[in-house]
Amino acid sequence: MSKLGDLGARLHRGEVGYDFIGNRKIWYGLSILITITAIVALAVRGLNMGIEFQGGAVFTTPKSEVSVSQAQEFAEEASGHDAIVQQLGNGSLRIQVGGLDTAQSDQVRSELAKDMNVPEDKIAAELVGPSWGEQIANKAWTGLAVFMILVVIYLAIAFEWRMAVAALIALIHDLTITVGIYSLVGFEVTVGTVIGLLTILGYSLYDTVVVFDSLKEGTKDITKQTRYTYSDLANRSINGTLIRSINTTVVALLPVAGLLFIGGGVLGAGMLNDISLSLFVGLAAGAYSSIFIATPLVADLKEREPAMKALRKRVLAKRASAAENGEPLRS
Repeated sequence: MSKLGDLGARLHRGEVGYDFIGNRKIWYGLSILITITAIVALAVRGLNMGIEFQGGAVFTTPKSEVSVSQAQEFAEEASGHDAIVQQLGNGSLRIQVGGLDTAQSDQVRSELAKDMNVPEDKIAAELVGPSWGEQIANKAWTGLAVFMILVVIYLAIAFEWRMAVAALIALIHDLTITVGIYSLVGFEVTVGTVIGLLTILGYSLYDTVVVFDSLKEGTKDITKQTRYTYSDLANRSINGTLIRSINTTVVALLPVAGLLFIGGGVLGAGMLNDISLSLFVGLAAGAYSSIFIATPLVADLKEREPAMKALRKRVLAKRASAAENGEPLRS
């Protein structure tokens, strides 16, 4: 058996482990710090909304000797607006300028043809109205709200309401971090970004449900024993599924990293950047929140129950008695 596999087996048996629940305040503090940073970034820098949401024109030029920086300068001089220029895989340029109507688009196209010394009919122009992006955004918000409601209902039925609340907080945590990263990095928010944000919710929820299922199984008839508190069993559940969560996340992140750093960075494919950044950040945040946020939150909520408080008193009393007498603990 490999060292990683052996470690996973020992974690599952409870022979080794990290005290996630005992150190939960550290992870809560870290998450609060990251969340505050994301909110401040959104308040100060805002989001770089794509042309689909603010309207404008997209010009695709043929391959030429004009560099990306020169094309950006030409487009901004011709339009009077900020321009975003990307070099496509075939050497052509994609020039995006917001806030243009049909007449302005035709004028900018003509100016670009002159400045870049290419035939005007070789420059493809596409005009995008802001109403289309607004419809997409509204549908995305509706889909997000429906998804959240269904998640809460399902988890409350399949598990319990405390787990539903913890999972909901973890999902909001993941979305906030992902949107904050977009604000800090300055990537465009496009339809691809919206698709990516909605996609990561499923990945985030998957990791959380895996731990919750292990926790539910491990806490059956918990009050009939006096060896473990609820927090102890929650900690064992996290450790028992830790290697599985890491493996799942790494396998999911590898192709997304390829899209982000090779497809988006090397090949310059803009849409790949839009989708892959949200997926990359969201997958990493989802794995983190399922381990460090969701399950510790469930343990905090559960330990407030009178039955769990009474169990904790019995467990601690038995441990103190065993330690005093030098006896091993038995359930």
